This record gives sequence, C-alpha cells and structure tokens, in this order.
Amino acid sequence: MANGFDLRDEPWIPVKWASGESARCGLRELFHRAHEVADLELPVPPAAAGLMRALAVMTARIAGHGQGTRLDDEDLAEEISDWLDARNRVLAQGRFDAQAVDAYFDDQLPPGRFDLFDPVRPFLQDPRLASECRDSKGQPASSGVNKLVIGRPTGVNGAVLFGHYTDTEPVPAPTAEAAWYLLAQLYNGPGGKCTPRQISNDKTGTVEASPMRGLVSYFPWAPNLFATLVLAVPVPGTGAEADPQDAAPWEAAQLPDPLGPLPPHTWPSGLLTGRFRHAVLLVPSPDRRQVVDAYITWATHAPAQRARDPYVILDRRGDGEHAPRDAQGHRALWRDLDALLLQDSDLHPQRPLNFNHLPPSWRSRLAVRAYGFDQDRSQVIDRIWFEATTPPVLQWQQEADAVMARHIARCHQAAETVGERLDYAAKVAWKLATDVNAVGEAKPKIDRKKPGPWAAAAVRHYWPRAEAEFWRLAKPERCDTPALPAMADAALAALDEAIGRANRADIRVARARARARALIRALLRTADAA
Repeated sequence: MANGFDLRDEPWIPVKWASGESARCGLRELFHRAHEVADLELPVPPAAAGLMRALAVMTARIAGHGQGTRLDDEDLAEEISDWLDARNRVLAQGRFDAQAVDAYFDDQLPPGRFDLFDPVRPFLQDPRLASECRDSKGQPASSGVNKLVIGRPTGVNGAVLFGHYTDTEPVPAPTAEAAWYLLAQLYNGPGGKCTPRQISNDKTGTVEASPMRGLVSYFPWAPNLFATLVLAVPVPGTGAEADPQDAAPWEAAQLPDPLGPLPPHTWPSGLLTGRFRHAVLLVPSPDRRQVVDAYITWATHAPAQRARDPYVILDRRGDGEHAPRDAQGHRALWRDLDALLLQDSDLHPQRPLNFNHLPPSWRSRLAVRAYGFDQDRSQVIDRIWFEATTPPVLQWQQEADAVMARHIARCHQAAETVGERLDYAAKVAWKLATDVNAVGEAKPKIDRKKPGPWAAAAVRHYWPRAEAEFWRLAKPERCDTPALPAMADAALAALDEAIGRANRADIRVARARARARALIRALLRTADAA
C-alpha cells in the first residue's frame, strides 16, 4: 500500500545470503529465497525469537509436499508418523513453492493484514487503542516511542541500555526497526503499570508479563533458513490440539475481545501467536518511514491458560513441577547442551519439544540457536539480551548417539561441580587471608554478605577456560577421557588469576591459596575413590 508499510514486500528482516552478503528483505522474498538464506541477522534477540514463532506459523500454512497437504493440516496431525513423513517430503523439496508463498500472502487473507499501518487491521496490533487509551482525566493518552523501543529510558527511573533518549525529546524509530520492537513487546514486555485502557465503564492500567519474558528460546538451526523454518513448525500433539479454526492474529476474522474469555490454545497458531498479554498500536510519521509514537497497554486480564512452549527447556523445581529455564546473561549456551541432547526423564531437565523427532538424515547438519533476554519476570528490569549458536551438535542426541550424549552430560556436570567448588574455595581463601581467627578452623564460616572479591573474579576467569576445555573434550574420540581433571586445572588457574601474583607474596595469602587449591583437588580424590 502506498500509504502503509507492507511487511510482505518492504525490506525489514535482516538476513545473510549464502553468498555472504547481508541485506534486508520482506516476508515474500524471505520465503521465496529461504533456501538461499544462510542466517537471520536481526540484532534484537527477543524480536528474533518472536519472529521465528510467527514465521513457523506461516511455514505451516505454506509448506506442502506437492499434493496440497499443508503441515498445519489437522487430519494429517492425527497420526504423528504421517505428519513426520510429510515434513520429510517438504525438506526433500529443498525450497518453498513460490506459488504457495504468493497464494498465502496475496489470496488467502484480506488486504492489509500484513500492513503495519492498516487502519482496520494493522499487523499484530489493535487499532482501538487510539480511542481506548486514556489518562486520569479521560483524555487520549499514548505510551510514547521510548516505551516501544526496549533499552530506551521511560519515566524517571528507566535504565539506559543502548543510547541516550528522553521522554521530552523522543527520537522516532525507523519503521523496520519498530516492527522488531513490536514483536519484542508482545513476547517479552513487562508486567505492572501500563497506559490505562478504558472499555465501557472499566479503565485499568495494569498488564501481566508477556509469555516469553525472561526466558530462552532454542531452535534446531540448519545450514539454510528453509530447513530451519520447516523444523521450527511445532510437532502436532505437543502443547496444543489441532483445530480447523486455528488462526493467527493476522488471520482471525475479528479482533480479540479484551473482556471475554480466552479461547483454548490451538496448534500451531494459537500456541505460538495466541498468548499475548499486551496490546500495541504504532503511530507512523506522515511518510510511514518512521514510528513517532505508540500505545502499549493490556490486551486481556483473563487468566492465562497453561501451555508448553515448544522452544523452551523445562527445569524440575523443588516441588516436583517443571518450569521454563530462565535466561541468564552470564550463562553460555554450551552449559545447556545436555538438556538438549538427553531424552526426557525424572533425573534431568526436559528438552524443548521441537528437539524431539528430528529427521535422522539431518542431525549431522543441525546446530542449536538460542535467543535469550535476561529480565526480571515481575518487574520492569531488563538486564541483557543475547544470541548464541553451537556447532552441529544434534547428531549427538541420545536417540542417535547415546555414548556421546552421556559424555557431553558428564563434561558439563564436571564443569558445574568444579565451578561450585571454585566459588566456595575462593571464599574460604579470602576468609583465611583476612581473618586470623579463621586460620585454625577446620571449616571456616563464610560471611554471605561479605564473601570477598576473589570468588566473583575466580568464577569470571573460570567459565571461559571451562568452555575451551569442554569443546576440546566434546569429540567422539575423547569419550573415555575424564573431564574432571581438565576442569580442575581450569579452576586452579582461575583461582590464581583472582588472587593475583603480587598478593601471593604475603604469607597469609599463600597459606589461604594452598588451602583453597587443596579444596579443589579434593574433587579428584573423591572421583578416584568412586
């Protein structure tokens, strides 16, 4: 549309082509040339995680095996083996059918559904917010473009993450980038106070946290985007029921009822794009090249329905229930590999559902891509976002190579065990070096409020060393090599760096260092005894 921003054809998705060239493309070109896309290069990981979910829905609508059967077919989904066979045939085609792509974007939906500024149904937005968002005096009130762009400060206490902006002089966001932050808000927006929304006589200014807030998303990552997207389509029967009425927000006949009950999560669209708690509306500049304002408020207050996202790891809690693994900015992706390789059991975390039923012929080519955002779940605190990719490791899933899967798990567990001991040993060393009364104690009491600087420094030096050792050991020919000695050596070197060479000249520090090193080496004696 001349007066809009059509996501089908406007260049807004950053990609790297197989040729090595970086560019931006629209949805149509992305699907037409997905087999030529080597990687997504969207620089906002929470937006990339949200985009992958939306693209997975579109892939389910578009992908077929030549006889008109789509991967979202509810009849096909009744028998998992039939659906997996269909997916294999899609993968064998090597690319999306251009006619199927154009039919979805041009013929199967009403006009304007992919327009970011359509006056009736803007993409993933609610046009009613322009009249329903009001301040305490009943006057129309927007949230501001700074509220939209994650990382800009809002209000008085907003943290500055990626630039200096103020509410008094807001800087418009380029429209392509505003589309990224639209996705990020819907999937990772905070709970708490928001711009009030008045419907009938009710006006409320609170919203619940978005479904992916503070979590990590994991995807099997193929050498090209075509295979990556096909493998991103949720396997049926894992998280939601197939339903002929399943529709994504841009496909639904009507806008959702903010005051009504939530419909059940259906497969695949309802599961991936039907759990939003926020409602957003972008305000464009006259030429539609920038977003100058935004409305961000609540979409529903109905109780959220239980649903298992297919791209998250579930950790077992103390009460026996499972919960999604939190994103931690300091935690490297290799520390999650055992949870992605081992099959589910009561003894370890449950891997993402989409890591089950991977095609055996593709495993040797599949890496893992993780998109995470370290955030406080209940407060407006955003720490750091991250993206990480492994080498092709899914060939070592337990059902394909049980020996390597267990070896990887042992290497990771050794690293974690040594890391915990290093943290304790460094605290003991600080206690002994600074408290003469603790020298004679068999087990010095650590002051949790004053643990000293050595532990944090030692752990910071340790984990990069541990990662290097992990990848050195993560080879089939090293399956019989114990990991604990290498990790202990990494911990001893990290401890020395934390203490510092100059400090070790002090006799008390030297004795404290020796005691700490003995605590770490004790792990080796325990392992030998076992």
